[in-house]
This record gives sequence, structure tokens and C-alpha cells, in this order.
Amino acid sequence: MKKFFKLKENKTNVTTEVLAGLTTFFAMSYILFVAPNILGLTGMPTQAIFLATIISSAVSTLIMALFANVPYVQAPGLGLATFFTYTVVLQLGFSWQQALALVFLCGIINVIVTVTKIRRLIIKSIPDVLQHAIGGGIGIFVAYIGVKNAGFLKFITDKEGILSINGAAYNASTTHFKGGISDIVSNSSVTPSLINFNQAAPLLALLGLLIMIFLVVRGFRGAILIGIIVTTIIGIPMRVTHTELIGGSSLGESFSQLGTTVGAAFGAKGMGSLFAEPGRVLLAVMTIFAFSLTDIFDTIGTFIGTGKRTGIFSAKDEKEFFNGHGFKSKMDRSLFSDAIGSVISAIFGTSNVTTFVESASGIGVGGRTGLTSLVAAVMFLLSSLLAPIIAIIPSAATAPALIVVGIMMMASFRNINWSNLEDAIPAFFASVFMAICYSISYGIAAGFIFYIAVKLAKNKFKEVHPMMIICTLLFILNFVVLAIIE
Repeated sequence: MKKFFKLKENKTNVTTEVLAGLTTFFAMSYILFVAPNILGLTGMPTQAIFLATIISSAVSTLIMALFANVPYVQAPGLGLATFFTYTVVLQLGFSWQQALALVFLCGIINVIVTVTKIRRLIIKSIPDVLQHAIGGGIGIFVAYIGVKNAGFLKFITDKEGILSINGAAYNASTTHFKGGISDIVSNSSVTPSLINFNQAAPLLALLGLLIMIFLVVRGFRGAILIGIIVTTIIGIPMRVTHTELIGGSSLGESFSQLGTTVGAAFGAKGMGSLFAEPGRVLLAVMTIFAFSLTDIFDTIGTFIGTGKRTGIFSAKDEKEFFNGHGFKSKMDRSLFSDAIGSVISAIFGTSNVTTFVESASGIGVGGRTGLTSLVAAVMFLLSSLLAPIIAIIPSAATAPALIVVGIMMMASFRNINWSNLEDAIPAFFASVFMAICYSISYGIAAGFIFYIAVKLAKNKFKEVHPMMIICTLLFILNFVVLAIIE
């Protein structure tokens, strides 16, 4: 094992890698329960989604572990699952089978983009200042996810600010909603503010954050994982950690339901009908484009933000990536492993699998190789049996880990000359917009657009890499597409 994963070469050991894998898994295990709730609104059987999420996450993460040997974990992305449900199915009117077909085609496109080295050109075109900004920006994004999950914030809006409820335009005269309220969309009048800390869950998260900071600052081995466990235990008397077993369908019934979603993307209701209506062909193509662009740049941002600073992708590996052929470098293998994930997820019946930014939590505790990913993959497989135990770990226990790791990642900002507006402006938009827009790809898009704007203002447009110009135009086109399909 030590030899296969090259632990000594990567300056790590089995204990550290196992702790990192467990930390990453617990930081992102919420997706096992959130994904079925979101995707279930499309009419898909929720128990099937639960198993499809486990299987696609485990398989794609195993590929990342054994083929790429990097500590990244994959699972259906929350943002992509939301887009799958609320936009593609509920708003655009595609069936869930057709939506799975769209995910499959998105995966094929991402594989082609990776194999043909287009992703390599994209990464090569990103200037150093934006790479540092992306690294620090992911730190802000991860920390913001932690603050949000901890329940430290509340968001205030009035009825004039509400745009839609459950995907339908808001009507003040509507007082009852069939099945309750699943989502509310408001405009920019929403104001975030700090809560009054009179609720048990945020208080537990605050206590957990203090414990975790103490352990990290004192240099305790496995500090973040210890913090998660201790906070979970403290949450029992506070009634935040729910120790009662979750009821629900048996594992046998879940596998029975899985037969409904496996291969559904290729049936008559999926790929067989996706392009049957000429008037909806362009809409299908635009939706695939939106899926692919988001997935591609989310992953690029995560790899750049976490890999270079920590040495996961060394200078030698970077040289092989830019100058080599085939899959010689870890970056090449990592990008291919990520690309194949969406193909796997579509086959089993769930939304796009992507490299989770929460992988940063495991990297933060020292994970450097595929052994971290292997541990997480095994935990995904075990979760089909241990779901009740995993489910008792509250977000109040994992949120502090994301905050602490986010703080660590913000060290990348030290490489940016903030006194030089030529660097500071694109760096600001690339980093801060990630958290504000709750999207890595949108942060990168903003950074690209303002980088080019600044270069135009300084008469330095020739310094912009052609691939970066193409990517920026694609981002702008993507925003136009989203505006049309909304």
C-alpha cells in the first residue's frame, strides 16, 4: 500500500491518509441525504437515488484514488443537482429520464475535452494572479459554506423581494402550497445578518469551532476529525445530535428501486425521446452546454485552488502536464477521473458527479495521495449499511471543519499584489464572487471577464492567452443561455 500510493514520496503516512479520508467523507456525507430529497422532486424514486449516489460516488472516487493517486473525492454536486431538478426538469419540462441522458452527454463531452487536451490549454491560459486568486477564493467559498451550514447567518427579505416559490412566480394571494414550500427565490434585496445565538445548533457549531481551532493551533494530530467527533458527542445532550435510528425502506427495497434508474438514460423515455421534438433540440443542446461548462470549471478551480499550494501537483507534475503526452501526469489522470464521473452517475441514475470542494477538508489535515480517496470510497460503500450512524453527525459538527480549512486555504492571497489594481481587480472578482455566487465556475468567469477588461484598459490585450479569450466568450454565452432558459 505504501509503495502503490507512494506515501513516502508524498511525505505522508497511512494514519494521516486514513484520517484525511474520514474527514473528507464526513464533511461531504450530507450529499447522501440531500441529493435524494432534491432529485426526488422530479419523480425519481428516492431510495434508488440514495443508492445511485453511493455507487456513483464510490466508483468515481475509486478511479480518482487508483488511477490518479490524488486525495480528491467525487459525488453528485449539490449545485448541479439543483440545476437538474429545478431548471432542467421542473422548469424546462424534460423528464427525469431525459435529464439523465443530458448528464450522460455532458460526461461524454467532458471526457472528449479532457482527452483532446483542451482542459490542459485552459489551465495553461490562466495567469498566475488568477490561479492564486482561485486558491484563496476557494478558501473563502469553503469557509462560507461552513458559516452557512453552521447556521450563523439568517437572510431577511420582504414580500416585494420574493421572485418565485417552488419554481412558480410569486403571487401574494397564494397562501397554500401543495406539498409545502420546497424553495424560495428572492432578489438582491435579501440581507444577510448574524443570528442571535439563541438556538442549540448554531451554539453547538460555535463551540465546535472553538474546540477545533484550539486543537489545530496546538498541533493535535487529526485535530479536525477529533473536533467533528467531540462536537457530535456534545450535541447529544443539546438534542442537536439525533441518536435515534432513521426509519425507512430496507436495503433490499432500495436495490429494487435502483432497477428503475439504472440505464434509464438510454431508454425510450430518455435518449430515445430527447431529440424527438425538433423544437426542443436547441434547448437540449444549450442545457448540455450549461451542464458541461459549470462542471469543467468547478473541477479546474478545485484542482488549482488546492493542488498547487499543497504540493499535490508538484512542479515536476506540472511540467509533465503541460509538455507530456497521454496520462503521464497526475493532473491529466485527475481530470480524466473527474470527467468520467458524470458518465458513471448518468448510468446509475443521479445528477452530475463532480470533484467536491470539501476535499479540501481532508487535504487540510494532510491528505496527499489516493489513499485518502480510497478511504472515502470505502466509507461511501459502507454508508449503504451505516446510513443511520452517519446521519446522526449534524452539520453543526462538520461546519467548523470547513471554516478552519477555508482559513488555511486563504494563504494563497499572500502571492497577490493587492496594491496593484491591474492584479487586484480580477483577483477580487475571481475570489470573492465564488462565495457571493456560491459557485466556483461563476467566480472564475468573473475573474476572466475583468482580467480581460483591465488588460484592454491598460492596452495590454496582447498579453491575454487566446484560450482565455475563448473561455471568456463561452462564459458570456453561458450567461446568455441561462437568461434564455430561465
